[in-house]
Amino acid sequence: MRLRAYGVLIDLDGTLVDSREAYREAAKRAFKTINLEFSEEAAFGIPKSLEQGLPLDRYMPKDKIKPFLDVYLSTYYELTGILTKPFPNVYKTLEQLSMKAKLALLTMRFVSAESVRAELEKFGIAKYFCCILTALNTNLPKPFPDGLLKCAELLGVNIRDCIVVGDSIADVRAGKNSGAKTVAVLSGLFTREELEKENPDLILNSIRELPDFLE
Repeated sequence: MRLRAYGVLIDLDGTLVDSREAYREAAKRAFKTINLEFSEEAAFGIPKSLEQGLPLDRYMPKDKIKPFLDVYLSTYYELTGILTKPFPNVYKTLEQLSMKAKLALLTMRFVSAESVRAELEKFGIAKYFCCILTALNTNLPKPFPDGLLKCAELLGVNIRDCIVVGDSIADVRAGKNSGAKTVAVLSGLFTREELEKENPDLILNSIRELPDFLE
């Protein structure tokens, strides 16, 4: 299946950059704060639960959730610029995509767009994005379509002529809610089975496969 697009709206964590170490370290510090044992299952299950608005009481007592999140979220945002790293061949992939469509980045991190741009500049890939938006630039997070619609507007492209690329259920749902085509990638925390239930237009192993599927 080949897709035509004038705009490609790309997620950050799990799609362009590997954030697993940041998730792991943030969970370790937060569990230590509330005197509970750290586990790998919790380290990667908690961000999935937060994204979907699911309760965290399977990982900790309810009275521990707020103090846990206070440490977890602040630590995660502190570490993203230090521990995240781009997936292999991202530079080449973005170069290829930018020759076929305008690129925008939308992340649900509650940080400034300037800080995200600085992180991408460190990796040498900021130049490929016509616009970068974060959770601070939109009233409603994914799976609401607001951020994607704003990206398309800034690109000067109809949202129906855009492709949304992301690794999560919220990415696919936001794309569908906006009217864009959707491409799910398996480089993040969600499994193929979880993503298949959302019926994206394509499921790829990683974003580096995407140029071959664009007209």
